[in-house]
Amino acid sequence: MIRAALTLLLAATVLGATAGAAGSSSPPLERVTLIGDSVADAITLDATSKRVLSRGIDLDLQVAVCRRLVGDSCPYQGTRPLNVVDLLPTIQLGSTAVVEVGYNDHEDTFPDAVETVLAALHKAGAQRVLWLTLRADRTSYLSMNDVIRAAVAHHPELTVVDWNLYSRSHPDWFQDDGLHLDSTGALAMATLIHRALDDLGLVAVPPLSITSRTLPAARVGRPYSTRLIVTGGTRPVTWKRLAGALPAGIRLLRDGRLAGTPRAAGRSTATLRVTDAKGRSVSRGFTLVVRSG
Repeated sequence: MIRAALTLLLAATVLGATAGAAGSSSPPLERVTLIGDSVADAITLDATSKRVLSRGIDLDLQVAVCRRLVGDSCPYQGTRPLNVVDLLPTIQLGSTAVVEVGYNDHEDTFPDAVETVLAALHKAGAQRVLWLTLRADRTSYLSMNDVIRAAVAHHPELTVVDWNLYSRSHPDWFQDDGLHLDSTGALAMATLIHRALDDLGLVAVPPLSITSRTLPAARVGRPYSTRLIVTGGTRPVTWKRLAGALPAGIRLLRDGRLAGTPRAAGRSTATLRVTDAKGRSVSRGFTLVVRSG
């Protein structure tokens, strides 16, 4: 269910976001580096999840199986990936860093590891850090999540993204081990991270625009349904009638559908307004012709 809903969200917005970012006069997109381990690797393997996460930002994925924050990463297929601290000098870190690492680290050294990584991120140029909590299917992960949350008190650049809370009621997002994600879980994690970036004002959002310009004619006594199309803005959007009137028997639903059965022939004009999740609104006048049956 969530995958279908999130895919519709992507389809409705990604075209507008791409167009808005392409203009030469547009400001550069926020450079966001996601540093992850095998849990976030599911995002790199799912095209829809990557598109959702990259919408309106300049995304750099730095994900490796078995990655640790500090010390030697665990071996995978005969190699050990760079830990987070050692990785940073080898990449062009974005001004915003997202950290999804910790499952392979040790509970007793985790507090020092978090502080070491935050210091290294600051030195490497990160102005903001978003850190995902761990899916707490082990007791140790609960205390490690407490460490992440406590770090906010003395790291104003840090924002906690509560993946544990967000995913707690969705065992269907995970593989049999309860940690690694299937494609639906990857999409959910990508959506949560993107939402957190958007809440911080880091996502470039194209202007809200009503694409629909005319309405198909209706006929007396026959069911009528059409949907108004909008691009840009931040989902979800809601519609309302601002002025004028719709034909008797026709009503505007909040999702932008005009539906009903008209009762009389004639021509009606109404101004309709759409408002996005950030409170931005645009309006347009529409004329609906009802012909005799």
